[in-house]
Amino acid sequence: MEAADTIEYGTINQLLDDAYSNRVHNLKYSVKLATEALLLSRKHSHKSLIGKSLNQLSLFYMIQGAYKRSVHMAKEAIRYFEELQDDLGIADAKYSIAGVYYKTDNYHLGLICLFDCLKIYRKYQDHHNQARTLKSLGTIYEYFGDPKNAVRSYESAIEAARRVKDLNLVSNAYNPLSGIYLNQGKVEKALRIIQDSISIKSKTGDIRGLAFALYGRGKVYTFTGRLQEAENDFRNAIEIHINAGEKLGLGMAYQKMGELYIAMGRLDKAKAILQKGLEFSNKYNIAIIRFKCNYLLYQVSKMENDTVKSLEYLELYLHQKEAVINTQTLKVIENYELITKMESLEKEAKLQKEREAIEEKQKRAEQSARMKQEFLSTMSHEIRTPLNAVTTISTMITAKSAYDEELMDSLKSASNNLLLVINDILDFTKLDSGKVELNNRACPFQDLLDSVIKTYGSLAHKKGVELLLSKDPALADCYELDETKLSQILGNLISNAVKYTDNGKVVLNLRKMAAVDEFDNVRFSVADTGTGIPEEYFEEIFETFSQPKSVTTRAQGGSGLGLAIVKKLTGLYNSNVTVKSKIGVGSEFTFDIKLKRANIPGRAVPLSVEGLKGKTVLLAEDNMINAMVARKLLANWGIVSEHAVNGIEAVEKARQKTFDFILMDIHMPGMNGFDATEQIRHNTNPNTATPVFALTADITAESNEDYKNYFTGFLRKPIEIDRLYMALLQVS
Repeated sequence: MEAADTIEYGTINQLLDDAYSNRVHNLKYSVKLATEALLLSRKHSHKSLIGKSLNQLSLFYMIQGAYKRSVHMAKEAIRYFEELQDDLGIADAKYSIAGVYYKTDNYHLGLICLFDCLKIYRKYQDHHNQARTLKSLGTIYEYFGDPKNAVRSYESAIEAARRVKDLNLVSNAYNPLSGIYLNQGKVEKALRIIQDSISIKSKTGDIRGLAFALYGRGKVYTFTGRLQEAENDFRNAIEIHINAGEKLGLGMAYQKMGELYIAMGRLDKAKAILQKGLEFSNKYNIAIIRFKCNYLLYQVSKMENDTVKSLEYLELYLHQKEAVINTQTLKVIENYELITKMESLEKEAKLQKEREAIEEKQKRAEQSARMKQEFLSTMSHEIRTPLNAVTTISTMITAKSAYDEELMDSLKSASNNLLLVINDILDFTKLDSGKVELNNRACPFQDLLDSVIKTYGSLAHKKGVELLLSKDPALADCYELDETKLSQILGNLISNAVKYTDNGKVVLNLRKMAAVDEFDNVRFSVADTGTGIPEEYFEEIFETFSQPKSVTTRAQGGSGLGLAIVKKLTGLYNSNVTVKSKIGVGSEFTFDIKLKRANIPGRAVPLSVEGLKGKTVLLAEDNMINAMVARKLLANWGIVSEHAVNGIEAVEKARQKTFDFILMDIHMPGMNGFDATEQIRHNTNPNTATPVFALTADITAESNEDYKNYFTGFLRKPIEIDRLYMALLQVS
């Protein structure tokens, strides 16, 4: 390298160093310096410096919300670094791309990029960038409701930052960690570390980071009722974010400011700031801010008794959250499995001949299973809990006009569609783990079929499609079967048939193929006059998340799990589902099940207020909206309810008086429903033998063998009203 080139090389590096150090308090100046460095690098054809300049500009534009420009520059940088075989340069570019992905709600792609970065940074023992990457990973885990892994990532980020003595990086992880502690009720701990973060940012001059820290303290102040101080913090955070050009932080601050004004009763101000948050999130495609703002606007409209507006905002909230679930949750689950599989294969390749490798692989497999189980439990609880309020309230409200009735029908339809998608995801995950078994009992066959036809008849009617039942008269009146799982098989096949049929009919056919002793071999088929499926897709359609592109449009939607669930459920019956189809004519799905004939059981007592009138129930539920809904429902049946906000209070109330029933939520702060029920069963109190039903949004709860026997039964949220009524009636 000639002397002149050496001087230019030093000048460019100095520009880039200054740009990076200035990013925390003057991002516009950083962009100017990095742009100057890029021009000089191109002029002298310094490929490594061109890549480095592009990486810095990509990072700065990502922070400013210029996402297309950020990704374009990062991808150009990757081309240079691949040519130079510079792994660290590639990792830096991927870090910026990951930031764009998760800030625009492509969490699954952000997850993959960040894991790639982390692998490279660990290889080169780059603790500075490990800290940045681990903090971003924590953010993604937090977005899709996995606080345990989020805390683990943030704590690892703090450890890596301390190794390189970078206080700003320590502080960056303190901010979101404080929010998690606040959600867990650890208020003093949350306030302490956010104050530490503010102190660090003030000392280091990281103005942009200070805005995030002030935002974090504003959340703590809101929670503790120090509302004026919270408003000051949010105002200061907003002002800094606007000056710094930070987009995600600004959107977060608008939304939290709106939430604060609702708490203060300043509804006009809340509406104004939330509308600004909506416009902002639409402009920069920040879906999580968008649907949170719509939910808060729904609350404001409700407080103002504006029924039409409140339902409009609630419907927008449900639709947008459903969209996020459809596009994100499935891919997140898929990538959890992908990441685990890749890590296991790496270990196997390196240590396949050594005993230690086998033990390590087993350990990782167990860890993966626990992680998936915890993730399933969290997703189930966090999504189904708010949905419980929506579906139950929509069932209980009586429309006052034809317009209101139309809105209520739309709300019910949207919430039911969301519930179907969620149930598909969660049911498939349980089936995939091999933890599902048949629960056969005597079932009146015609009642089951009538229920299925009634359930999906309205769906068919809306499309102008006939849904018909053709049943062999030779079939028995009653069989031993798992009513829930057979209904799920038929429901998935029928809803799929209706989805792809625009004209004509869908027919559920049942035929007795043979009889041996006390068993009948019954053939089920669902035939439609829909679009048909190309023969090359016959195998593929039964795979996870598969929908043939040749026949699928956005109008059909769905999770892509229905037929995969059918395949697994029919497998429990030692059967196999097959398909025949012709394009433009229609499709027919068929499976055979061997069913044992049985006697019709006694008919269920019809639902009436008198059956439970005067009974008392202890309701343990930490979600105030769900508690209100449940108590209203119980009151409609004449039941007197007493509310406990957590497991500790439930145990205390159980000591004080006798109840006829106890309804126990599982996920509660302080003491969960498992531990509370164990204490009620074992400690001295008048309710040791009282029927206790788990009323929970966590579909994994009944798989907990350590606590299962303490409960009389497990009931899911959203509440199935008839099932809850019958459960209470049978033990009264």
